[in-house]
Amino acid sequence: MAHLALYRAWRPQTFGDMVGQQHIVQTLQNAIREDRLSHAYLFSGPRGTGKTTAAKVLAKAVNCERGPAVEPCNECSSCLRITNGSVMDVVEIDAASNRGVEEIRDIRDKVKYAPTEVKRKVYIIDEVHMLTTEAFNALLKTLEEPPGHVMFVLATTEQHKLPPTIISRCQRFDFRRVSLEEQVGRLRDISEEERIEADDDALRYIARLSDGGMRDAVSLLDQISSFTGGQINLEQAVAATGGLPSEQFSRLAAAIRENDASQVLLEIDEMMRAGKSADKCLEQLMHYFRDLLLAQLAPEAGDSSGRIANPAELKEVSRGFSRERLFAIIDLLNRYQSEMKYAAHPQTMFEIALLKLCSDSGEASAPSGAANAPTDGASRSELVQLKQQVAALESKLSALSTGSGLANSAASAGSGGGARSAVSGGASAAPRAAPVSRAKLNALAESRETASQALGRWPQVLQRVKEERVTVYAWLVDGEPVAYADDSVAVAFKNTIHRETTERPANKGVIEGVLTSIFGKPTQLVTCMQKEWQEAIAGATGQSKPDRESEELLLVPDDEGGDKGEPWVDEAVRLFGEQLVTIKDD
Repeated sequence: MAHLALYRAWRPQTFGDMVGQQHIVQTLQNAIREDRLSHAYLFSGPRGTGKTTAAKVLAKAVNCERGPAVEPCNECSSCLRITNGSVMDVVEIDAASNRGVEEIRDIRDKVKYAPTEVKRKVYIIDEVHMLTTEAFNALLKTLEEPPGHVMFVLATTEQHKLPPTIISRCQRFDFRRVSLEEQVGRLRDISEEERIEADDDALRYIARLSDGGMRDAVSLLDQISSFTGGQINLEQAVAATGGLPSEQFSRLAAAIRENDASQVLLEIDEMMRAGKSADKCLEQLMHYFRDLLLAQLAPEAGDSSGRIANPAELKEVSRGFSRERLFAIIDLLNRYQSEMKYAAHPQTMFEIALLKLCSDSGEASAPSGAANAPTDGASRSELVQLKQQVAALESKLSALSTGSGLANSAASAGSGGGARSAVSGGASAAPRAAPVSRAKLNALAESRETASQALGRWPQVLQRVKEERVTVYAWLVDGEPVAYADDSVAVAFKNTIHRETTERPANKGVIEGVLTSIFGKPTQLVTCMQKEWQEAIAGATGQSKPDRESEELLLVPDDEGGDKGEPWVDEAVRLFGEQLVTIKDD
């Protein structure tokens, strides 16, 4: 039939034949009319929007024997031969397969020679972003100062990959996607000329599938007309392009709305038996839910809101979904579509995605912004935090009532409590942690026999803190649990910075939340230095507190009444306490 290879037959031959690029056409025609043509043009935009076609029409317009003319006559020898590609002075280069520096050097060597067949040499470099860096460097000087008889037209779909030095030496034109109505009108003209009977719904479906590319739309029309024998309706167009009928989308959406996992699996099985690919089905389903969302948010959008279903049907189906759930469904399908590219079994990923939609009911799969909304779990967490804060306030009031807490606070203020700990490089660290109440520490020291309860669960505490926030774990791991009493866990630290960082409100809140969860009741974290803990133990057992002068000569009684003054004994006592250290002679 005459409509085979429709795109070649209907490829625009003049500026007037081009669809959807009137702003570019007018600019180029004015430049030709006023003899203000540039030496280099950059045509960028999506595929199939007419970049290379416009370059060839421009080459014919400037070389037409009846011109230069705003429209090539397509009758003279120059126009006909340029159309056929038989003019040596109009060179079209595919940069994807000729991307090396040698090809560009060949152009640079030849541009200095005058044209032999037409008025002006025209070099059309398609997919110019594929050139190598060396090739761009070789092209740069020629592009900046070409001879007057040479014109360059660079075409690309990825302008961001071009060096700025190349872009700045060209006049740039951005080709836009062709609108739906313009595409449908063009397809209708082609169908009438080629005697193809096509329904308007089928033409709109073809136009939507082309995603704004006129070349893709004409190619799809050619393919579908060959499949149907020249008579095209919507069902045939969907079948020929491997799409899904709108009824199947409606059934699948209804199954997801009702959380009917069995029906969802049946629909998926039907798609797979029909030879559909899982990734394509997921993509089309995401577009369908996007159309449902638009039917709610922009019901007046009309035909532009639908892909294969009519707007009335979309509005009817969309009433069964809330906007929040539609957003959540689209978000989940988009994430699974990204993961499906690397999946060994795409169909399994497709099934899991839809089953998750059924099980979550939209709430669990809500977007990240909705994840912060209050839930029952969040309310329980807030209640636990409030209990911790109340317990901490009660503890402080109890310490202040004894006078020791107030004395310690005054001593801290008098000794410059606002000072900051210096770290390497002279930077300031966080303010020092407030010293623990002596009464509180003594009370914990007297009940240190119960430390085994904290010691037994301490690895679990560290693991949970690590899962919550690994930076807090890095500081807490330096500490050692030494007592557990009065709903408080005492942790002794060897390093001052580790203790001070752990005492920061945000870090301490994380730790106390974990403690409360593991011990089953509000539990407070009490921190101290190991030296302070040893002094508290000495006071609880009635031993005299070692002073700084005698600290290195601390004597520890062993089972036989002997004394040891070894430094490692001091370190063992400092780390583990006198009750856990036993000294035996060899």
